Formats: sequence, C-alpha cells, structure tokens
Amino acid sequence: MQSYILILYYSKLGATREMAYLIADGVEAAGVATKIRTVPEISTVVEIAAPSIPNEGDIYCSLDDLAHCSGLAVGSPTRFGNMASPLKYFWDQTTPLWLSGALQNKPACVFTSSGSMHGGQESTLLSMLPPLFHHGMMILGLTNAHPALSNTQSGGTPYGASHVSGTRHEKMLSSDEKLLCFEQGKRLGELAKKLIV
Repeated sequence: MQSYILILYYSKLGATREMAYLIADGVEAAGVATKIRTVPEISTVVEIAAPSIPNEGDIYCSLDDLAHCSGLAVGSPTRFGNMASPLKYFWDQTTPLWLSGALQNKPACVFTSSGSMHGGQESTLLSMLPPLFHHGMMILGLTNAHPALSNTQSGGTPYGASHVSGTRHEKMLSSDEKLLCFEQGKRLGELAKKLIV
C-alpha cells in the first residue's frame, strides 16, 4: 500500500475546502501522496440517512482512510471558537482506532477558516488538537521560518494555517494565507517522509 497523507476537512461554504487542496499541494511538493476526504453533515433530528457517497465533491472519510494514513491534516470552519459539529461527530466514532493505537506516532496538523479576524481561529485550532493528542499523534504547526506568518494582515497562526473569509464570506484567500497552507502541507509531508519506514 502506498503511503499517503490524509487531508480531512469539513467545509460549509468552500474556504476550508480550498485550504485543504492548498495543503495537499504542499504535501505533494514534498513528494508524498495525498487522500482528500470530508465528513457528512449531521442533523439534530433524524430526517433521512445521508448517502454513503456524496452526490458531489470529495468522498466521505472512512476509519480505514484514517487508520492507514502516514500523517494527517485536519481542517474545520470556526464555530463559536470551536470545530464544526460534523467533524467532532466524526472524531467521536474513532474509538476503535484509539484502542488499536492506529494513529500513534504519526504527524498531524490543523487548519481553519473564520468570518472575522477575531472569530476564534486559534481556539478552533486548539479545539481540534485534543483528539489528535489522545490518539498519540505528533503535532506540528507553522514556524517563523515563513515570513508570511509575521507579515500576514489576515489569517495565519503558529498553531496552523487559517483564513479570514469576512462576515459575508466575501474574501478570497490572501496570498499569505495560500502560502501558509502550502508551507504547512510541505512541512507535514517532509516530516512524514522522515518517519515512514
């Protein structure tokens, strides 16, 4: 089986999805293959079951996709300073992987998008870390080796790549935000290559 980095994300309006693909570009620039997966919507009431394969867009992540990855990038839009509930629901189903230790010692990073500069980007990134720690993963962020991290007037944090979409989601990813996504993916890919035996 070929080694790959799993890019796992949830995106409502498309910004987090775009970031996922930029991170994948960085991983692939480091010479590592990627799998891009999303998670299904959830509902507070049972209306109808979602199809196992979405009608459009990226396919849903399976526990096998997660178990067999060599590294992981996890992305979510900001929801009141927290990860979105569909992504949290997915993590709540990963107990079998925790019991088997399937993710132990694999590198991981996180990324997010929010409507405003102070919309809870950093707390959202931090909210995505506990499941990774519990699974025994090795966490990496962005370093100050990337000038865009210090120069950005929009998204970007040491905890992971981020994007400020605007309150009406009218802002496209800035050049700094795009660069930081790429660099985070590249760093993840380079570390995974060193760890793959």
